[in-house]
Amino acid sequence: MLGGISLWQLAILLVIVVLLFGTKKLRNLGGDLGGAVKGFKKAMNEEPKEEEKKIESDADFAEVDKAAAKDQAKEESKTDK
Repeated sequence: MLGGISLWQLAILLVIVVLLFGTKKLRNLGGDLGGAVKGFKKAMNEEPKEEEKKIESDADFAEVDKAAAKDQAKEESKTDK
């Protein structure tokens, strides 16, 4: 069967990989891979927070602009009298 990999084939492949690279190198490789995955997950979780802050700050500016427009309208009405 071409597509099926049996348990024995996986075991033989694992033995060959350990003999080629050694357990120390494989352990270091696993640690590096785990650190990379953690860093990726952390970056993915931080990105939406930055977008929320941007949206909140945009909303703050809109409120400030509305308040400034009201103040300006009041001053103009005072000067017109």
